[in-house]
Formats: sequence, structure tokens, C-alpha cells
Amino acid sequence: MSAVNPLPQPERRFMSGNEAVARGAWEAGCRVAAAYPGTPSTEILEYAATYADLYAEWSVNEKVALEVAIGASLAGSRSLCAMKHVGLNVASDALMTQTLIGVGGGLVVVVADDVGLSSSQNEQDSRHWGRFAHLPVLEPADAQEAYEMTREAFTLSEQFDTPVILRLTTRICHVKGVVVPGEREERPVLGFRKDPARMVMTPLNAGRRIPLMLQREEKLREFSEITDLNRIEDGKDWRIGFVTSGPTYLHILESFPDAPLVKLGLSHPAPLGLIRALAEKVEHLVVVEEVEPLLEQEIRAAGIPVHGKDLLPRMGELAPHVLRPAIRAFLGEAVEPEHAPRRTLEFTVPVKVFPRPPTMCVACPHLGIYYCLSKIKNTQIAGDIGCYTLGAGHPWNALDTCIAMGASMGVALGLDKGRSPADKDKRVIAVIGDSTFLHMGMQGLLNIVYNRGNVTILLLNNSTVGMTGGQEHPGSGRDIRGMEAPQVDFRKLVESLGVKPERIHEVNPYELPTLFKALREEVKVEDTSVIITNQPCVLTDRYSHQPPYAVDAELCTGCSNCLAVGCPAIAVTRRETVIKPNGSEKELTFVAIDSAACTGCDLCPGTCGPEAIRPLAEFNRAGARL
Repeated sequence: MSAVNPLPQPERRFMSGNEAVARGAWEAGCRVAAAYPGTPSTEILEYAATYADLYAEWSVNEKVALEVAIGASLAGSRSLCAMKHVGLNVASDALMTQTLIGVGGGLVVVVADDVGLSSSQNEQDSRHWGRFAHLPVLEPADAQEAYEMTREAFTLSEQFDTPVILRLTTRICHVKGVVVPGEREERPVLGFRKDPARMVMTPLNAGRRIPLMLQREEKLREFSEITDLNRIEDGKDWRIGFVTSGPTYLHILESFPDAPLVKLGLSHPAPLGLIRALAEKVEHLVVVEEVEPLLEQEIRAAGIPVHGKDLLPRMGELAPHVLRPAIRAFLGEAVEPEHAPRRTLEFTVPVKVFPRPPTMCVACPHLGIYYCLSKIKNTQIAGDIGCYTLGAGHPWNALDTCIAMGASMGVALGLDKGRSPADKDKRVIAVIGDSTFLHMGMQGLLNIVYNRGNVTILLLNNSTVGMTGGQEHPGSGRDIRGMEAPQVDFRKLVESLGVKPERIHEVNPYELPTLFKALREEVKVEDTSVIITNQPCVLTDRYSHQPPYAVDAELCTGCSNCLAVGCPAIAVTRRETVIKPNGSEKELTFVAIDSAACTGCDLCPGTCGPEAIRPLAEFNRAGARL
């Protein structure tokens, strides 16, 4: 009997949701992808840039990224833009008009919500934008669905002549799973077709498009009832049924595997008929959604009895350790303590570990800046979004506000113009990074100059988007693929925005005396001034490591001045309490430097009066000075 050759198995890959989205876009024939980096969405464009036949760019902000994608769509190419949830706020101006215009080639807007606040200033629910802009919203539950729904999003976009929102969360973006990819689908570029009545949004033209938008939404509502993206999954325990979308689907399967549910891939418009069908079969219907009660409100408005946020929290992930006790208590079952051991491989409450406060990296060029800011008194300091937001923490405590990307500029001007009589002598400082300045800070500086603000701006230029992992921007001199690109001259840019040349200073933030002198002098000047600090991020290949330092224990007096720099390479070795001649007590703190981590930035030696911080080369292996 001859052997039978097995059928070839489809390729299987281990991908994060972000990588799966990039793969799905490429396979769908996407030609243009644009984004501004922002956790948890950043890697989508980084992976997209690995495909040679797909144009990818880091745009200066999310609004521009969406506008680039819109232009490519109107030119007849399938296009995608990606951003985190707060980025969609920035892009919303263009989005709210494009929903009236429609698309040429398919247009997909990928937005990643940071449910659980892993690295964001708020926890907004981007599903609101689907309702606000009358757009379909797709919600994958894992990496495989992220791949599939990205491809489907382009099809729906062209089928219904609409941009499509693909809503991810951190758990989808960063968790890896098995994905079975396919092949690229080559799509013809349709070309730009002039149609001013459709594409020039004067009030008259926009008014004519609104009924078409509403008709489209009704067609999408009908489609949501019949598409395979939405389905009922039967169960065995009909006491309770669930309505779910995104990663909460998997949490429900893990927590209540016998319960029936409605699984929504197309969550807006919601398939109310499908949901009603399940509601009629179960004793209780519960909506499990992160984070706002959007579906719950829509279902209740349709006259369907439903539970939701009356049982479940309105913030954070609805993981099994949250779902199980809440639903079991509702059903009148015994609730196990959260710390109880389980016999199955279930998600349990995270183990409490020793706290590790967030801090800046060893030798970060921002350390010296906040060291100096902490020494200058009588100030009000407006912060911004980036690594330097950590300046609000210990040991610097040198930020008073932090609102949104670029907001330091407007807030600083407001602090200046709205100051109370009690604050009339306080100096207003704004701190902003290079990428954030290009993202949304330029307009703020122009506004300060135009309105004669008395503000000192610290423009922290580390030649990268440090907060999201070291991506490029117009000030770094490289593009998304690492190729040489035109580079912004920040001095010339600031001067072109109206800052007087004599009020612009460029300093090395590792040179503490120079930095402190410039800062101290500029805050006294009643005018707009800008101090640009130029040193690359220590995590990039632009940074040059120098020989490390160590502490001479015999010379260290325990003054702890070096700790005020906040460098993680400096550690406390012991504390002693001594009695001063006047009888008072003084605590001495002795330190050591982790020379393996030290990069020789030369910050801490400048804070050490007894000069106990010396180059490591001066010590033998036993730690004694040579």
C-alpha cells in the first residue's frame, strides 16, 4: 500500500496583535500607512515599514497621519493610519469630515485603547468615535482576529464607502498568539476622481452628504445582523448570557465556559436583533465591555433587560479575576477569595511584588534638567507628555501640571496671564520634548510669542521619540526605515516662530553649571525665552558611552547631593545618624555607583563637593583607589 502524501499545512506564525494588523494590511493590498508613535499602537507602523511594497511614514502628529491616509485613499489606494486612543482626539477634526466624504480606496483607522492605563494619561473608550462619526467599529479578540479583521476592514470600507475603525486594546496589541497568514492581494490603484461636490466640504456640500451618511449607517445596521463577524454561541447554563466584544470574549470563555453569549466582531452598529434573540433564551443578560457602558445603554434603549456596569467596574480590564466574583455573587453563588489557589490554569490575581517606581534611565539627559529645576525656587512648571513627565516624581518633584501632548505651552501662557496677586513674582516655565514640540508644541510657542508671554521654555532635544521606544521624527535626521532624512534645526525653527535670537540658548544638559546659569538667568527676563538642551537619548545608537564612575568610600561624606540627580545607577549603601556639636541630629547617606550600569555621563561628579566620585579606572578590583 503506497504512502499518501499529507496535505500541506498552512503557515503558522507567532505574532502580537500589532504585527498581525500590519500583516493583514499588507496582504489586503494596503499601499500607504501613516502614524505617530504611541503605546500601545507603536509597533503597527514599525512592522508595516518592513514591507518594501508599502509606503510607511512617521507623521508629525495623528491628524497629519490621518490626512495622509485620506489623501492616499482619495487617490485610489488602500490606506491605513494608526494611533493610540488619545491620538484619535487629535485626528478627530479630519475624521468627522471624512465620514461625510467616504473613501476611494479602502481607509482603515486603527486605534489602540490603553485599557488599564499602562502608559497613558487617561482611559478613554474609542468606541465613542464610531457612534459620534457614524462609522463601523471592528473589535478583534486576539491576534488571529486582528489579522482577519484588518483585511475585512478594507473590504467593508469599500463596500459601504466609509472609513472603518479597527479598535484594539493593550491586551490585543501586545499579547502574542498563533496567526495563520496568507498572501498579498495586489489591488489596482483607481486614481483620483475629481468630484468637488463630494470632496469640498462647504456647508452646502456637507449638508447634502449627511443624509447619505445616515443611509449608510442604516445599511451597516442591517449588515451587522447577518454578518459572520457577529454570532451567538450556545451554552449549557442558561441562567446567564453575555454580550461581549474584543478581549473580554476570551475572559468570558475562561471564566464561564458553559454560558451562551453574543460575540461581536462588528460592535457598531450593534446587532440588536441578535442580542434580543439571546436575551429571550436566558434568565439574565450581562454586557461585558471595556470600559464605558455603550452597548449596555443601546441595548437598554431598545427595551431589552440587561445588566452591565451595575455589576462590573467602569475602569480597567475585565479579566477573569474581576468577572468571576462579580457574576457569581450576582447569581447567589459562593465567591472564592481572590487569593485562593486554583487547580486549573486560570488567570489569577497578580502576585504583589516589591514596588518599583517609574524613573528615568541611567544617564538620561533629562536628569540634569530636573536637578536644576528642583534647585530653582519660586516657579510654576508646566510639563508635557514624554519620558520627562517623570520629572514630577521623586527626587525632583519638578513638574506642576501635565495635561496632553503640547499642552505645556498653552498652560504656561495661561499660568502667566492668569496669575493671582500672590503669584505675581513666580516664574513660569514650560518643559517639552523635541518630538512633542513638533507634534503640537510649535503652535503653542507661536501663541506665547504672539501674546507676549513671560515664559521660559525648556526644549529637551534627545533626537528621538523616547517615550515609545526610540522612533524617528523630523528632528532626528532619519525616516521610519532608518534612512537619512531632512533634519529640523530647532534654533532656526524657534527663531522663525518669533523668539528673539538673544533669548535662544543651546546647552549640553550634562554640563550642570552652564545649564543652571542659563536657566537662572532666563527666568528673570520678562520675555519669551527658549533653552534647547541637546543630547541624544541613552537608549539610541546616537549616544556615546564614556568610562564609568565609582565612589571612593573613604572620601564620601554622606551628604547625598548626588542622589538628587535621580540616576538609577546610584544606590544607597548605608545610613548613619550623627550628633552635631549643637546637639541636633543629622542623617548621613552613603552611596555607591553601579559601574556596570554607569555610562560616564559626568552628571553626578558635578554634585559631589568632596570629589568622592571618581573614574572607575582609578580603583582596583577590591574597590580601593590606586
